[in-house]
Amino acid sequence: MNFLAHIYLSGENDFIKIGNFMADGIHGKNFEDFPKEVGLGITLHREIDTFTDFHPIFRKSKHRLHGKYGHYSGVIIDIFYDHFLAKNWKKYSDEKLEDFTAHFYQILEDNYSILTEKTKGLMPYMIKYDWLTSYATIEGISRILFQMDHRTKNKSGMQFSVKELQEFYTDFEEEFTLFFEEMRAFVKEKLALL
Repeated sequence: MNFLAHIYLSGENDFIKIGNFMADGIHGKNFEDFPKEVGLGITLHREIDTFTDFHPIFRKSKHRLHGKYGHYSGVIIDIFYDHFLAKNWKKYSDEKLEDFTAHFYQILEDNYSILTEKTKGLMPYMIKYDWLTSYATIEGISRILFQMDHRTKNKSGMQFSVKELQEFYTDFEEEFTLFFEEMRAFVKEKLALL
């Protein structure tokens, strides 16, 4: 799961959303200095990642790309799955995607002082280019994959994976839909325990 799914799965609590969003840059138990709910978001992010990595449907999607993209295939599928979440947003939320993302960007700005340095560095580009809303189109996903490929000094070849997205579009979308229903049930249970 990529940014949009992690934020969406966080529920209504703004601090859980922040923690879930910036968790990748936080290692070990280095979150005692954050507000409690941010720590819960970080924990939730890790639970989501573990569930995703070992799920047979996600692994099936990933396997389709593994021969060509190697260990980057999981990252690519995370982004593809965010595309299907954004594209089918009305199925998952009564709030418009544009409103949801604008609200999240505002949450980041309002809580700038508690963000990690990595998140502070990422935030201006994310907001300027409206990454979260752009996931809804293949063009938007293409730009994101190009940027990510650039960050790997073009070693990953991620920018070319749009070809596979288009070629296996129906398969990926069906897999996402099945997987995401299970993910939503899993997260609902986890949030109740947190």
